[in-house]
Amino acid sequence: MSFSRRFLPSMSLLCAFEAAARHQSFTAAAQELNLTQSAISRQVRALEEAVGSSLFVRDKQTVRLTLAGEAYAQEVRDALKRISQATLNFKANPAGGTLKLGILPTFGTRWLAPRLSQFVEAHPGITLNLSTRLAPFEFGEDQLDAAIHFGAAHWPGAELDLLMSETVVPACSPALAKKHDLSRPASLLDVPLIHLESRPDAWERWFRANGIAFPSLSGMLIDQFAVASQAAIGGLGVALLPRFLIETELARGDLIEPLDAPMESAERYYLAWPVRRAAFPPLQAFRAWLKSVAPAA
Repeated sequence: MSFSRRFLPSMSLLCAFEAAARHQSFTAAAQELNLTQSAISRQVRALEEAVGSSLFVRDKQTVRLTLAGEAYAQEVRDALKRISQATLNFKANPAGGTLKLGILPTFGTRWLAPRLSQFVEAHPGITLNLSTRLAPFEFGEDQLDAAIHFGAAHWPGAELDLLMSETVVPACSPALAKKHDLSRPASLLDVPLIHLESRPDAWERWFRANGIAFPSLSGMLIDQFAVASQAAIGGLGVALLPRFLIETELARGDLIEPLDAPMESAERYYLAWPVRRAAFPPLQAFRAWLKSVAPAA
């Protein structure tokens, strides 16, 4: 996409404005940029002349952004951040490029991270930058090349590769299993249940799948799998967890499956990427590698 240099102010004007907007002070901006207060004032005035509108309300010894100035400051700040990040990425890897990947916390630490050395060895010219987030990623705002997505096969403005399905199982500590008779699905109605914020109806789906009627389900609410598994290990209740994410705990005996009642999740794991990045070589290399190591079932 081309742009007109006529509408592109100089970097010095934009940096001065961004600092003054952030501090709401020409003096503080001058101290940050190692300039004089009058220099900041002149640069802001020059930018206002360039855009044809006031960006600050000047009141005696104070300044404050106009409403239009606030909106412009946010867009300028985002643009400067993107330029800074692009420069940092290029300096870190001028030859092969950098892939910015958004990951889910537990999936990233338990499944993806242990395998990434294979990709790095096969593609030494590509630098991977990982960003962990619980909330859904916004490609336009987060400037990501791709992200791991758990859910339905849909992401607005994106393409997806199926990575794997998921089986969840009730898991608890051996001590809790000894204390209660958990040999039947209905028996879990009598023990504390651990719920995940990202899957608030998971236990309801599990009980329905096992033909168990339930009036209401209460229990501890936790925002991450890692914390939920630790709560289960500590005997605080029974958690419904993806089996492939707790293989280590099951092998050590820290967690057990008190009954044989797995359930396949309706959602799947996907690699998602914005359509505009589909031809990006580091992304193409990562997609090919990920397909080779993911079950895609």
